[in-house]
Amino acid sequence: MTFVVTTPSFSGPVETLLQLISSHEVEILDVALAPLVHQYVEHIAAISDTTDVEELSEFLLIGSILVEMKSHRLLPGRDSAEPDEEFVGWEERDVLLARLLELRTYAAVSDALVTLFERASRSFPRLRGIDDGFVVQPPDLLAGVTTTQLALAYLRGIEEKPVPVVRLNHVTVDVVTVAETVIFLAQRLPTMGTLSFRHLTSTLQTRIEIIVHFLAVLELCKLGHVSLGQGTTFGDVEIEWIVTSEHVLVEGVDSYEG
Repeated sequence: MTFVVTTPSFSGPVETLLQLISSHEVEILDVALAPLVHQYVEHIAAISDTTDVEELSEFLLIGSILVEMKSHRLLPGRDSAEPDEEFVGWEERDVLLARLLELRTYAAVSDALVTLFERASRSFPRLRGIDDGFVVQPPDLLAGVTTTQLALAYLRGIEEKPVPVVRLNHVTVDVVTVAETVIFLAQRLPTMGTLSFRHLTSTLQTRIEIIVHFLAVLELCKLGHVSLGQGTTFGDVEIEWIVTSEHVLVEGVDSYEG
């Protein structure tokens, strides 16, 4: 069926119009579809009743395609929308949200004020004040104070205060040095053989003396005069004198300055 249509922008077979629109040679928005429908209805009324139904429905197919294409152009989808158009209303939404938050704040304040008013309604103010004629007399701070007492108080206030002195004569300071202990142990250990550190410090009375002896033993070990050993974890530290030459001993200890 070749149905010829006439529009302001096209005149010819309707099949050709569909092809031109599909190839974007004719703009679908420039084609008015209502005149095409009127021409089709007039054409149906003029032809005989013996026309094939398939030929009559061909225009309906083409017309429905044209209506669908034009509806897509008139109602663009999300992909064809402009970026600015997608965010239209976002600013209004933010303003509305800020307004709602502001109203919630005012509502919370009003609830707090109502609570304060209810709490204040339970109190009763005092309606009666101080009796008439009641006079408060402040005490006289200088009552019974003589001029001599004022003069002495002034002199005590302006006199030079003594500088506080911290006296340490009651504090006992143990003077124990590592250098002296190194020399002492260097003279004593060669005659004692192998012994434990616990046995070496068994006669000491203060903690500082034990600490100084431990540091002195470490210094002698560093100088190479003694060897240290410990059989078990947290066991006694065994001390053994390993220097055999008296000349080397005296020279090494005398050169030690702590």
